[in-house]
Amino acid sequence: MLENIRLDYISCVLTVLGAILLGKKLWQGWVVAAINSAVVCVIGVRTAQFGFIPANLFCIALYTVNLRTWRFPSSPGARKESENIQS
Repeated sequence: MLENIRLDYISCVLTVLGAILLGKKLWQGWVVAAINSAVVCVIGVRTAQFGFIPANLFCIALYTVNLRTWRFPSSPGARKESENIQS
């Protein structure tokens, strides 16, 4: 059954959704983008295009850092700046 799932369409939808969420400055966009990168890694394995894998693992790590920065600012100044961005 998993062989019949069109991961390219799922990735397309996740790309658009992630871009919209990030454009609205919502942290959930980073989560959607990370899920999309995982989907692209699966596509890379299924199609033997292994170059997709390290690039998207790097993107997942970058998204994790960005998510932590947006959700959990480390200093009071950063917290205030984060609040200004979201409002």
